[in-house]
Amino acid sequence: MKKIEWLLSKMSLVLLSVVILSFNQCVSSTDKKPDDSKSLSVKKTLVAKHYYSGFNDAHDTYNAISAASDGKIYYVLSSTKYDVGGQFYVYDPETDKTQFIADLSEAVGEKDKRYIAQGKSHVEFYEYDNKLYFATHVGYYEMINGSEQLPKHAPEGYKLYPGGHFVYYDLKSGGIKSLAIAPHGEGIITMTMDKERGHLYGITWPKGYLLDYDLKTGQLKDLGLIDELGEGGVIGKDYRVICRSIFVDPRDGLLYYSTAEGDIYSYKSGDSVPKKVEEVNLRLDYFGSYDYTGAGSMGYNWRKIFWYEPEQVAYGVHGNSGYLFKFDPKAKSVELVERITSEPSKKSGMFDQFSYGYLGYMLGPDSTIYYLTGGPVYKDGKRVKGVDEIAMGAARGLENLHLVTYNIPQKIYKDYGPIFYEDGSIPTYVNSVAMDKKGNVYTLARFMHDGKEIEDLVKIPFVNR
Repeated sequence: MKKIEWLLSKMSLVLLSVVILSFNQCVSSTDKKPDDSKSLSVKKTLVAKHYYSGFNDAHDTYNAISAASDGKIYYVLSSTKYDVGGQFYVYDPETDKTQFIADLSEAVGEKDKRYIAQGKSHVEFYEYDNKLYFATHVGYYEMINGSEQLPKHAPEGYKLYPGGHFVYYDLKSGGIKSLAIAPHGEGIITMTMDKERGHLYGITWPKGYLLDYDLKTGQLKDLGLIDELGEGGVIGKDYRVICRSIFVDPRDGLLYYSTAEGDIYSYKSGDSVPKKVEEVNLRLDYFGSYDYTGAGSMGYNWRKIFWYEPEQVAYGVHGNSGYLFKFDPKAKSVELVERITSEPSKKSGMFDQFSYGYLGYMLGPDSTIYYLTGGPVYKDGKRVKGVDEIAMGAARGLENLHLVTYNIPQKIYKDYGPIFYEDGSIPTYVNSVAMDKKGNVYTLARFMHDGKEIEDLVKIPFVNR
């Protein structure tokens, strides 16, 4: 691997762009990869290694990868089949091998009951008391009014989706336990944990019910809809894209989430309903202008956010624009920090081609933000432009994958350049990130395996950078 990286760094930019043109891109097996000579001018290229975990039908996964205290990387590969659950795996950096843990439907006791499968997990893993807490989500959809929706008609011989589960995986015993099931037969698409007070919080899909689960009492509270009818509404009327990232202020236990309109809400366990945070919102000119009843973006929602203890604020990123900001709950203020898109994106002045923005955003152990984001590609010296508008959140066009870091105390931004696989193709549909104890970065991305495009584990060597 070191030899490959050395060779790449020594090749001229012109020669490298010619070599890249000869490889297939990972968006399809027939399309050719565009010239990337302009975006390669930023920093040294990173070379990633992809793994085949054993699931030949693995589909796009969001968020569901995290490092645990045992040094291993835990992740879920998504399934879109009604009879196959999401596949739960672990990767050991010491042995460089993956291992299957469980089928999610089987783990929660639903596979033999013939329910539509627990096909996904769209949340990170939260470690507490030697357990990894997470939630399950639906992966099989029904086309209703031109969009993918929660099935209203079960396949023959099967029952409708029962609802997503709050679960934990015991790191010692290897067992998986279901704690509670979401009401209304909805999946759980967003989650966080208040470790100090022992609460799990979640938001369901498609309509967006806020959930509060008390680990001590085992009680699950349904706080109602957070924003109209969420993604189960009618586009142009009561449709609202659902917040994908929520956080808890550890000082007072207040949970915070955003809405498509750009409002911020708080909720404290024991309250009857969430409360709108007055005097502050996310309707900022720099984020862009959005029809929040539409389905082509996250609107004014933050894309991903985390609590940063040293400054007693939350650091978030707005997806489409790529602006990093900090939200101070006590001061009720939002302050823009830096645009942390890739350097080529900054120079082009364009939004992300993935219209929801990227979820591969995390705080590292060194107070540095690690962000896997997109960068424009060029063909014949011109930027490849995607479609102007799409029906649902997805890629408007092809982008390269870049690793960007931002050191919070030092205020230093770095773009480490586009990431390629060893064969020259590029990782696509990247919406997750994790880091091992040595500093290597992990994600879940698309690549070709035995003539078929799948999404699986990808390792980006990043030691001593």
